[in-house]
Amino acid sequence: MICPLYISSVSACFEIQNDRPYYTQAPYRVCLNGEEVLQKDSNVFSLFKLTPATEYTLTLEYQSDVLPVETLTFTTSEALTTVSVKAFGAVGDGVHDDTQAIQTAIHFLPKNGCLYLPAGTYLTAPIALKSHMTLHLEEGAVLLGTTDRSRYPVIPGTAEDLSGGEDVQLATFEGNAVPMYQALVMAAYAEDITIIGPGCIDGNAQNSDFWQVYRTLPIARPRLLFFNRCQNITVHGIKACNSASWQLHPYYSDHLSFLDVFVQAPSNSPNTDALDPEACDDVRIIGCRFSVGDDCIAVKSSKIELGSHFKKAASNHVIRNCLMDFGHGGVTLGSEIGAGVRNLHVTKCYFHGTDRGLRIKTRRGRGKDCTIDGVVFDNIRMDGVLSPIVINMWYNRCDPDGESEYVWSREHLPVDDRTPHLGFFSFQNLECTGAEVAACYIDALPEAPIDEVEFKNVSVRFSENAHPGIPAMMNFEKEYCRLGLYLDNVRKIRLDNVTLEGVEGEELVIAHCDDLDIRR
Repeated sequence: MICPLYISSVSACFEIQNDRPYYTQAPYRVCLNGEEVLQKDSNVFSLFKLTPATEYTLTLEYQSDVLPVETLTFTTSEALTTVSVKAFGAVGDGVHDDTQAIQTAIHFLPKNGCLYLPAGTYLTAPIALKSHMTLHLEEGAVLLGTTDRSRYPVIPGTAEDLSGGEDVQLATFEGNAVPMYQALVMAAYAEDITIIGPGCIDGNAQNSDFWQVYRTLPIARPRLLFFNRCQNITVHGIKACNSASWQLHPYYSDHLSFLDVFVQAPSNSPNTDALDPEACDDVRIIGCRFSVGDDCIAVKSSKIELGSHFKKAASNHVIRNCLMDFGHGGVTLGSEIGAGVRNLHVTKCYFHGTDRGLRIKTRRGRGKDCTIDGVVFDNIRMDGVLSPIVINMWYNRCDPDGESEYVWSREHLPVDDRTPHLGFFSFQNLECTGAEVAACYIDALPEAPIDEVEFKNVSVRFSENAHPGIPAMMNFEKEYCRLGLYLDNVRKIRLDNVTLEGVEGEELVIAHCDDLDIRR
């Protein structure tokens, strides 16, 4: 069955309902009103160049005799007031600076209007979006970031409210309110914003010095897209690439949809996370493809100062039918999760060549509000993932005190306001081939054991040519090769139909567990 995910006046996104991660059983072709418009093999597909307020009959035909033809009728929405950026003087030749034309067009765009970028390359410094607008990048349109760092304004972490109210939160990096270079595309305290493809937003960092001098910059590098305290954001069908740092970063924002987005950066590019929703609620990430130099998706909720102040957990996230093609972690939680993570459901995803599948990073010092609970991984395929499951409560990066005894001590320390808590985690229907380092590496704090971990219908097969590696970043970290299930400090463990192939040594290495239930 075909289900609409999103329909605008000029584009639409659909999801095919089946039980297969990311890919369909057979390739298919899509016809509109009897004319072929697309060939695909993924569960999510998009259509562009549609006509507003028009009824279409969509037909999906598989290249297989055993799969039925599917038909759906849908109607595009009414036309928005649409103006071309070229009407405001944009050139689109990749040489002329189009910043002023683009920002002026946004400023004068009427409510619920659409700014249209026809095919061309629009060289620009950072721009700011506003409420109730659509940015439409046509096929062949590229919004290209300037390589001149002086053109990126510095946004303060906070600004004083001169009337005596609470400071205004403006900029951030790695969980703290700190100054940052303005993102190439930014919106703050705004609502009802849509960005539609199939064009490209290119940070152009490969031609700047951001990736070379990132360790010495006193100011946080710009994101590609940054939404600060926004509501009702939809990003559909674009390609996002080559950001100076994180690519897509919604921050303290709610009701977000990222649909059929392709995010790309070189595998050796520094900290180019694909999509990092931070302290957000109601996030849909569906049909997206990621291949970057760091984590594909990193769910965050700030460090202890902001987390304990705002107490806004990352909550109600759905990640479905996504392809993680390269990255340090497929879906990562943390390490900046000072307000916790609640109700995360990852399903029907395909992880290919990432270092880890699920990756949780936390440590002492993230705080008592750092509660992670209700995490479900279901119907996941992993191929060539070095360590499919890693939960690490000893993470030592990103903080000046990361190598302190407080972080690395294996003693049972007192539980206090700095101690995080991990609740229930479920891993169901996972098929993993080509693993190398560890099938599962879970290492929790002695004073704060994980409540419960459940494995049901999980199979892991190691590569015959496996190489040793480090599953979890921590002080005194160790290399492993073909390690089975390693769990330390988990109160309750449920293993139901778990099979491992190619393990070196014991299949189960379990310590400090109160309740172990193994079913074959």
